[in-house]
Amino acid sequence: MWNEIRTQSDADRLMDIFGGFHDACIREAHLWTGHWVAPDLSMSCPGDLDTNLRVLVQRQFANPSAIELLFEQVTRFNVVPTPENYDSIIYAATILVRDDSVFWSPDEQWSPTMLNRDDHTWVSARQARWREVAWLGPDLRYGPADDE
Repeated sequence: MWNEIRTQSDADRLMDIFGGFHDACIREAHLWTGHWVAPDLSMSCPGDLDTNLRVLVQRQFANPSAIELLFEQVTRFNVVPTPENYDSIIYAATILVRDDSVFWSPDEQWSPTMLNRDDHTWVSARQARWREVAWLGPDLRYGPADDE
């Protein structure tokens, strides 16, 4: 069952349920659009905002231990990988609902005043929702486990 994030109260509820994302990690993400090429090489190009993103987040606490975030009509996805010799543990995240956008960052220090900076991972989308999943462990859920 998907839970909508439409208001700051919805975002705060997720933060309460998922412990502020404390001791969590991004396991994987999947980005897609509504664009595609047909076998006859024609292309489908929707005119609307058609970028979507799924993010699987796991954490070291129960109930829930893993959630899937779904961002629809993504307006920005900024990824900054963790440097070598550093862990990728999320200590606290940020979820904000402002005007017609939902913002999420695995960094509690992030805010919309940082929109023009490229030193944090964050997502902004027109719509967002989340659901509990039972996807713990190393298996990939959004793509193949190997290149074959």
